[in-house]
Amino acid sequence: MNRVAFYRKELKLSQLELAKSIGVSRQTINMIENNKYNPTLELCINLAHALKTDLNALFWEE
Repeated sequence: MNRVAFYRKELKLSQLELAKSIGVSRQTINMIENNKYNPTLELCINLAHALKTDLNALFWEE
């Protein structure tokens, strides 16, 4: 489980806007949010930066 959708919605970003900001497709963001794709470490870091949070909050903390 991850909190990508939560942080994305907090920033009022669409999946497409987030995807464009980090250089991936909207489908990739959708698959990450639905736990159907395990992103690389580099992509995780890019997501955390774009969503103004850190890796722990985004992927591991409960």
